[in-house]
Amino acid sequence: MTDAEIKHILETGKTIAIVGLSDMPERDSYRVAEYLQAHGYRIVPVNPTVTTILGERSYASVTDIPEKVAIVDIFRKPEAVGPVVDEAIAAGARVVWMQLGVVNHAAAEVARAAGLEVVMDHCMKIEHQRLLA
Repeated sequence: MTDAEIKHILETGKTIAIVGLSDMPERDSYRVAEYLQAHGYRIVPVNPTVTTILGERSYASVTDIPEKVAIVDIFRKPEAVGPVVDEAIAAGARVVWMQLGVVNHAAAEVARAAGLEVVMDHCMKIEHQRLLA
């Protein structure tokens, strides 16, 4: 993706499901979600082991979220991305974002074939700071 494409995603995708969001403040997923929330994004935690994170109700899966999300941000091991992409497609998301270190080309192709935009191996916080802050 080009910088312009990533910037457009960050400017237009204001509701973000964060899959693998931890409730531990020292974890990268928590720090990224906290940053995004502080910068006007609506975050929706996806973690079946907790009920709330950063004041938001947590859901067991993307398809359990009752509202539409624009971006599905994935903090999971690469081999766990495929089912999350399937959920993102089923939920009508428009972007799948795989965080730094998360690379799954097969899942990315499935997402693209379904019409979703894909950002892979990039951190939303870093990209927001670089392109918008």
